[in-house]
Amino acid sequence: MNVSPSVWLLTVAGLCVLVAADFFIGRKPHDVSIREAGIWTAVWVVLACLFGVGLLVFAGAGPGGEFFAGYITEKSLSVDNLFVFVLIMAKFAVPTQYQQRVLMVGVIVALVLRAAFIAAGAAIISAFSWVFYIFGAFLIWTAWKLIQDARKGGHDEEYEENKLLKSIERRFGVADRYHGTKLWIEENGKRVMTPMLVVMLAIGSTDVLFALDSIPAIYGLTQDPYIVFTANAFALMGLRQLYFLIGGLLKKLVHLSYGLSVILGFIGVKLILHALHESGVHVPEIGIPFSLGFIVIVLAVTTATSLWAARGQGQGQDQGQDQGRDV
Repeated sequence: MNVSPSVWLLTVAGLCVLVAADFFIGRKPHDVSIREAGIWTAVWVVLACLFGVGLLVFAGAGPGGEFFAGYITEKSLSVDNLFVFVLIMAKFAVPTQYQQRVLMVGVIVALVLRAAFIAAGAAIISAFSWVFYIFGAFLIWTAWKLIQDARKGGHDEEYEENKLLKSIERRFGVADRYHGTKLWIEENGKRVMTPMLVVMLAIGSTDVLFALDSIPAIYGLTQDPYIVFTANAFALMGLRQLYFLIGGLLKKLVHLSYGLSVILGFIGVKLILHALHESGVHVPEIGIPFSLGFIVIVLAVTTATSLWAARGQGQGQDQGQDQGRDV
């Protein structure tokens, strides 16, 4: 797509207005109800769909299909990332009424980081077409790592602070309790961080790792920076509400990592085929309609098998409890 600077500015301005509105609505700390989370999750999904339909109408089926494929992929990866957010919230014992503020700041940090990664990726791709080989190989390796982590029960582990975060804590010091939404306080004549700031830094730094697989994944579906950016933005902006909506259901998505590994592996192969084609090798390329259908089917099957497995585990536990009572 040939996107003019004015369209870019209008898009970024529109997204900033949406982020500001979301921040204004959730500015007062409170426990988010399932109803509130459900309504706003639906609002963000509808807005993303309207944007995609707009691309279909004004830019054609190609860009529209690329947006929907990218959006669904990024949204799916974001759901997997929620497992880590749950671990971080538990690690730092974030009070429920402050969790939405933490997630809101995390989303803003993620948007800024993703914009930087997208710009860097676009520059690298335009200068070096062979980078698709690297992206493809990295996605296939990530897919294999996802399977290995799923087999080991990776989501059941505790969150471990990275070295950078630990060094920042040692340098500035951390208060022993939360002070509302304050990020810094005076303690014994010294300015120290609050646990609120630490958990925000934890989520922000973790998102750097998330971007390392999500950005190559979406560049495997489209090389248009405008579509890459908007698909990422819409996928991230509903993440806060999605956290509260499906927080209790995350443990039931036991096969999600397997589904994502299949999708990332598929996109990795697609990238390598594209790189071979760019190098003059006559190989078949995978089109967007097939990619979109494949991604949707994999996610549907993964969700269905996950819920079926979780249901079977729940019934088995109930039977075990009943037998225990009988004894």
